[in-house]
Amino acid sequence: MSRIASVVVMLAALLSPFALATASAEEALKAGDRIVFLGDSITQAGAGPNGYVTLVRQELEKVRPDLKVEVIGAGISGNRVPDLEKRLEKDVLSKKPTVVVIYIGINDVWHSVNGRGTSKEDFEGGLKRIVAKIKEAGARVILCTPTVIGEKIDGSNKLDEMLEEYCEISRKVATDTKSHMNDLRKQFVDHLKKANKNNIDKGILTSDTVHLNQAGNQFLASSMLAALGVHPVKAQVLRHVVLFKFKAEVTKEQVDEVVAAFGALPGKIPEIVDFEWGTDVSVENKSEGLTHGFVVTFKDAQGRDTYLLHPAHQEFVKLVGPRVEKVVVFDFWVGK
Repeated sequence: MSRIASVVVMLAALLSPFALATASAEEALKAGDRIVFLGDSITQAGAGPNGYVTLVRQELEKVRPDLKVEVIGAGISGNRVPDLEKRLEKDVLSKKPTVVVIYIGINDVWHSVNGRGTSKEDFEGGLKRIVAKIKEAGARVILCTPTVIGEKIDGSNKLDEMLEEYCEISRKVATDTKSHMNDLRKQFVDHLKKANKNNIDKGILTSDTVHLNQAGNQFLASSMLAALGVHPVKAQVLRHVVLFKFKAEVTKEQVDEVVAAFGALPGKIPEIVDFEWGTDVSVENKSEGLTHGFVVTFKDAQGRDTYLLHPAHQEFVKLVGPRVEKVVVFDFWVGK
């Protein structure tokens, strides 16, 4: 195997957009199921084009058209647990759901900085009442932990500690009510530990530290599908591998600036469906000075071509060009 090929093979062993693992659902989907996604602005946006709710609907239509499952988005910006409780009848129970996915908690924590958060007692009590009413109506519940308020991986996001406390409450409620738990917080944190090597606060899965970018919506859709007991067929995608050897005079700060700028592209270019990067850790000493590797994933060649000409990518090229001594680019298809 050639030196460059060995690096490419190593980088190719990455998660595909639809390959995220999570616990299997308690029950398989049935014909005629009606799924309601209940939440805040993340879910409201998720029901729009390329949002996670829409992606779930599209994937179900593709892989299980026989079931004729209906998917409904019921997210409202700014909502906390007390808000969900107030509108539960109107926006959820009146729809006669068979499955309700509750994805809430960000605002209950985030709004604490302006005195509009939710106490731990009200958060737990409200969640339990919501779950009980949904189950009384004959639907099953998938309860999700809130995800992130900042993507840094060193524990320095301002609300990390408080967010973890509220996630523990969600986990406890799922246990106490015998509801299926989809631990989104753990999945996001685990992914960011691998993908956010530069410890940036946004741009990997979110556009603004909270709301999802395209990669985040894809990640969340995969998790939700797995929680629903649906494991989609791995779609064919195009990997775009970029390897850098920086000039000797380039400083660490300048390298970090390049990495951060590359990591910000998924939030600016919708055609990017996944992004990961890392530094060389090979023990074979055959990297030829290439130290940083990036893998950008696209659904198709058109997405890759759009990315190459996108103004945000062109600006990135201007930044990185004078700082690199060598660049290797290698594209390949994976999937069916």
